[in-house]
Amino acid sequence: MILLDKLIVSPSPHQKKPITTTKVMLMVIISLIPAIVASTVFFGAKALLLVANCVAWCLIFEIASRKIMKRSNTITDLSAVVTGILLALNFPVTLPLWMSIIGCFVAIVIVKQLFGGLGQNFANPAIVGRIVLMLSFTSEMTTWVKPFWYKTADLTTSATPLAMEWTTVYESTSGFLPATEPPVAYMDLFLGNVGGCIGETSALALLIGGLFLLSTRIITPAIPVTFIGTVALLTAVTGGDPLYAVLSGGLILGAFFMATDYVTSPITTKGKIIFGIGCGLITFLIRTYGSYPEGVSFSILLMNILTPYIDKLTRTKPLGAIKPVREKKEAKSNG
Repeated sequence: MILLDKLIVSPSPHQKKPITTTKVMLMVIISLIPAIVASTVFFGAKALLLVANCVAWCLIFEIASRKIMKRSNTITDLSAVVTGILLALNFPVTLPLWMSIIGCFVAIVIVKQLFGGLGQNFANPAIVGRIVLMLSFTSEMTTWVKPFWYKTADLTTSATPLAMEWTTVYESTSGFLPATEPPVAYMDLFLGNVGGCIGETSALALLIGGLFLLSTRIITPAIPVTFIGTVALLTAVTGGDPLYAVLSGGLILGAFFMATDYVTSPITTKGKIIFGIGCGLITFLIRTYGSYPEGVSFSILLMNILTPYIDKLTRTKPLGAIKPVREKKEAKSNG
């Protein structure tokens, strides 16, 4: 009997430009600068301190874990810096620094390095770090302040736009009618003058960074467009305000900067479209029927887990490849 090794032949992406992991991560860091600047403007120097703290500890954990595991140092690829920035942008400005350090440890050591390092992690490290803190320190992770609170004597807490309910605002002959204006003005949502995590409030800053990544071809529009489009479409179909749903919460941050992670998102365009639609569907369901006002992080994590199956389902078949049925028949005849 002749034993045939199972060799899967598939066409690989062809590299057209000399680009490295470090260059990709550097581009992502540059794209996140507008969001960092916006967070500092609206929430003060403590937002910048939170970003610096997360970046520093992600680098420390990266160096320490690689040394303990007797692996080569990888901080020069800048992936730990990106994780630190994304983590910080997903935190409220009032989060104690020691809690953010726990998030950094979970992201770098547990999710990334224990699975072999960059390229081997099953999920986006920043996403898991945020979810762990959300489940462990729910009160601290859901306490937001109004922008510019640092300029006043008292700290004023505020609900995020997603947590605010549309109320009755005017009366007619038939009684009170539903509100025609959103709880937060669209312009405030667009600029970032609302409560929330420091990096998710300014749609303008996030769109500038997202368009930069698209223009430099670091990411493709497949995931962001289908992710955001699915949420907007489902919201409109169910009678909601699609523009308000898109501008509120962490949808734009997640769609452009976290769902597009090379390691944890599908390879093919068809797979990316399936991934984006799945993220949008889960986000809508959690927002509408779940106990959390936001569902972006959970949706990306769940779709990260499904990515290997999506890749297998949408894998391109090379010309001349032998189909599995034919391969089995040939193996039986040779035996």
